Amino acid sequence: MGDGGLIGSTNTEDLRGCANTIRGLAMDAVQRANSGHPGLPMGMADAAVVLWAQFMCHDPSNVDWMNRDRFVLSAGHGSMLLYALLHLSGYSVTLDDIKDFRQWGSITPGHPEYGHTPGVETTTGPLGQGLANAVGMAISERWLAARFNRDGFPLVDHYTYVIAGDGCLMEGISHEACSFAGHSKLGKLIVLWDDNKITIDGKTNLSTSDDVVRRFNAYGWHTTKADGHSCQSVSDALSEAKSETEKPTLIACSTIIGFGSPNRASTAKAHGEPLGDEEIVLTKEILGLPVSESFYIDTDSRNVLSDAANRGSDAQRDWSRLVEDYRGKYPEEHAEFTKFLSGQYSEAIFDVTPDFADIESIATRAASGAVLQNVIDEVPNLIGGSADLTGSNSTLVDGQSILDSNNGSGGYIYYGVREHAMGAIMSGISLHGGLVPYGGTFLVFADYMRPAIRLASMMGLQVIYVFTHDSIGVGEDGPTHQPVEHLLSLRSIPGLTVIRPADATETVEAWRSALSRRNGPTALVLTRQKLPVLHREYGLSPASGAALGGYVLKESKNQPQAIILSTGSEVHIALDASTMLEARGVNVRVVSMPSTEIFDEQTEDYRGQVLPRNIKARVAIEAGVSAGWDRFVGDRGRIIGIDRFGASAPADTVYKNLGITADNVAEAVLSII
Repeated sequence: MGDGGLIGSTNTEDLRGCANTIRGLAMDAVQRANSGHPGLPMGMADAAVVLWAQFMCHDPSNVDWMNRDRFVLSAGHGSMLLYALLHLSGYSVTLDDIKDFRQWGSITPGHPEYGHTPGVETTTGPLGQGLANAVGMAISERWLAARFNRDGFPLVDHYTYVIAGDGCLMEGISHEACSFAGHSKLGKLIVLWDDNKITIDGKTNLSTSDDVVRRFNAYGWHTTKADGHSCQSVSDALSEAKSETEKPTLIACSTIIGFGSPNRASTAKAHGEPLGDEEIVLTKEILGLPVSESFYIDTDSRNVLSDAANRGSDAQRDWSRLVEDYRGKYPEEHAEFTKFLSGQYSEAIFDVTPDFADIESIATRAASGAVLQNVIDEVPNLIGGSADLTGSNSTLVDGQSILDSNNGSGGYIYYGVREHAMGAIMSGISLHGGLVPYGGTFLVFADYMRPAIRLASMMGLQVIYVFTHDSIGVGEDGPTHQPVEHLLSLRSIPGLTVIRPADATETVEAWRSALSRRNGPTALVLTRQKLPVLHREYGLSPASGAALGGYVLKESKNQPQAIILSTGSEVHIALDASTMLEARGVNVRVVSMPSTEIFDEQTEDYRGQVLPRNIKARVAIEAGVSAGWDRFVGDRGRIIGIDRFGASAPADTVYKNLGITADNVAEAVLSII
């Protein structure tokens, strides 16, 4: 490497020693666990140390400091790089934690997990997701800065740094997210690409011949190159990146995977296998590490990163004083800033909702838009968007300005036809803090963003998905656009709350639930077609029951003999069937079940009141696959669903021919009782 001299205030030899210490920790932890990925930590250690020692501003004693720089290890398989950086910087990640790498109950799992390990900004591992999350973080930083910063008061002023690998840049989500980032001119987003030309299968030329730098230039990024093993080269590239304020930057760091290993470096074997005891001895000899000591850390290496962390702590204290001065000069803005960060604004929807009393019928997507119109001024930390279906999703309302390169605090994002990136970017917006994102597309296209939904659920993020065109009610667009398996698919994701309201009044409650549910994402599933508004004064229970996930919408005149359960547009079919059955002297209870997840959260006593065990005759109806309803209808129950794909025809025709009718529901009830 032979840089010589000083970089900033840290001697190059100390930086190199710190990088080698990280290599040693990575080798030893992977070997002890007998699984893991030593290649990336060993290859990117030099670049990461320069970033953390000379450029990152963060405070290990205050991991939630709002104005910290964000660091995202998009190539999450290299997690030991991050754990070593955290430990040496003074985060609550001990050496014993590193020794427990990949073990049950440890805070050093195989891939970084948000909320599990102090200092981990997002859950990564599925390649490209972290990179797209980082785009969302950079959006939030710019949005809050544009909203709250004043002359002399840079309240929000930080960077988002990413380490991404070849795999991250191959994944399709990277194309979507990075194209959007370049278009949006996110100048405080800096990506260090681990350009080692190796994937699991071997050299990258087995599968790709992209000119990545030219590709990012075409996206509108600033690009530069660095010798990833030269501290000076990396430092110069990072300085250049920070001087570019109009464009995000990609730094192509030329590196050697498994750097220092005499027999594994530059090979695919270094990617995801322990080096082996003999190879570790040889590697430590080359790197100048004690051969006989595992998990070795010398004092100088620890000081390199702890000194940088101390500077971050000083910066955090200076920032706190700045905030106090800001409060004195701009008290109203300070109060609003505090509410943004605490999430207090979400409570406003309980006081401001639209009135649908004079409306006979309205699509729930349109009702959702009406809710947004009413609350947007009361919940200013809502930031919306759509994947090129704005009008269809009813996600843009009057008064929302557009977020673009000229308006950093716009309330609405045109994501383009980029569902996957939209999902992951919204996660990044939520992860950053201060904003609550919602974004729309057709329910059938939830398939395109499922990996992002899954990770948002895993992280417990407040993200709101507005999925419209929710069933065969799409009609003439045909089976390609008629979701049938999607409700079951989404309900199977742990931590995701799916709400499919039956009418406009339940849609209000759905939004209330979504905005008050801060510990996980919510999917609002809404119709394209108009549905009658259920005017509750005519023998129906209040829509507030929807907040409990499932409730008795219509009670029978006498002791119920059967229960009909349904969601969304099919609730109206259930009501029609109950009227038919009542005319034949059959007492039927109708249960609206907009959210099985929320219903499951209720007490056993409440669930038993809605679905009494002694009523065995139960029929569920939903315009989707029948699987999943068994646990509600029991052994004697019937499920009327669609266990095939739809068809292209007017919606009423499709419903009739696929058997989603009141007649079939009534016949099913009669066949049971």
